[in-house]
Amino acid sequence: MPLHKGPEKPDERPLSVNPFYGAADPVGGMTEAPPKHRLPTAPLPPFTAYQVVHDELMLDGNSRLNLATFVTTWMEPQAGVLMAECRDKNMIDKDEYPRTAELERRCVAMLADLWHAPDPSAAVGCSTTGSSEACMLAGMALKRRWSQRNADRYPAARPNLVMGVNVQVCWEKFCNFWEVEARLVPMEGERFHLDPQAAAELCDENTIGVVGILGSTFDGSYEPIADLCAALDALQERTGLDIPVHVDGASGAMVAPFLDEDLVWDFRLPRVASINTSGHKYGLVYPGVGWALWRDKEALPEELVFRVNYLGGDMPTFALNFSRPGAQVVAQYYTFLRLGREGYRAVQQSTRDVARRVAERVAALGDFRLLTRGDELPVFAFTTAPDVRAYDVFDVSRRLRERGWLVPAYTFPPHREDLSVLRVVCRNGFSTDLADLFVEDLEQLLPELRRQPGPFTRDKGAATGFHH
Repeated sequence: MPLHKGPEKPDERPLSVNPFYGAADPVGGMTEAPPKHRLPTAPLPPFTAYQVVHDELMLDGNSRLNLATFVTTWMEPQAGVLMAECRDKNMIDKDEYPRTAELERRCVAMLADLWHAPDPSAAVGCSTTGSSEACMLAGMALKRRWSQRNADRYPAARPNLVMGVNVQVCWEKFCNFWEVEARLVPMEGERFHLDPQAAAELCDENTIGVVGILGSTFDGSYEPIADLCAALDALQERTGLDIPVHVDGASGAMVAPFLDEDLVWDFRLPRVASINTSGHKYGLVYPGVGWALWRDKEALPEELVFRVNYLGGDMPTFALNFSRPGAQVVAQYYTFLRLGREGYRAVQQSTRDVARRVAERVAALGDFRLLTRGDELPVFAFTTAPDVRAYDVFDVSRRLRERGWLVPAYTFPPHREDLSVLRVVCRNGFSTDLADLFVEDLEQLLPELRRQPGPFTRDKGAATGFHH
């Protein structure tokens, strides 16, 4: 969560409120809004408070037109009703809300089966507030297992975690918060994610694990998890080092099982110790819910699991957060029940088809070069063609925003800081019709962009609020 501070200057004069928001008499009710940075003295009527907040939120972007986010922006009305019915239930009170806890357990069992756990009944897992928390939990388990195996050297030895430079920022936070050295495999040439052999070469006796990403947020590509495991198998044969793998499947773990069934990336690989996914991404649930699963009880050290006598019941729990609503977990179970395997396959295939269609049409415009085509995650990245000099991707992002489209432009990390791209995420709800409107708007912008004397962006770091 971002950190905020108080106002840099005293409250300015409150903005005027429409007289019609008054309680009864449109000229006799409240005509000024309350202060912005301190509690108002008196209460407001509920409809006045609602309208004041509602009107300010109109300045937010339209979530359905947000092509930057992976997060679900549309669900069926029935799911919304269920969530409203469960928003007052505290997920942590499993003794008080046993059926909500049972739905969470069923979701874990379904995911263990989907991800080919050797014995789904022996796999352990939990819901989280999202993949960031799930990654933190998985990292904690990796570190604890390593420290147990190296009790004679720890804490003097410094643990490290190997991953591609393209990892989501939550992994950088994990390494910072839990004092683990981050060993990053850089990008090279047209390879925009982790190289298995390079990752293996960074491993040593202090490596707690290697993170493989099933669906890089930078370009939507899958990292080669099976090749990574094979490289670590070879490393073990040479050195005796047994390095586990965690698969960050924030998006791809809810795409590949349905569209890429022959791709081996999950618990079918013995070296994969744990997997996470975001239920609120391609799991098709509103934010925020994630899932963390471990192959078996041995992969999750028992001392990390708290057994709390809470409200009269014994409650095993593994989480960084405590109180949170049960609504998202219930919505996840509803979606699993509602769609089933064939339903998920149809939805994910539709989003991939849209991504491929849009990518092809963008490439056909002639001004852009595709880095990916949406044939793994329903995501594609593109940059300006080599002969385009009048504008850059930041100009395109800014101009698309004028038409309501939120498309991130950003620079790649080491060693490809020279490459700046646009990325389009296609989610359920981004229909073929909306996709066609997007391409039409992009095409209509090109004549004016081509007439520019040069790119208008001076500070690329400040050109977008998107950082991953």
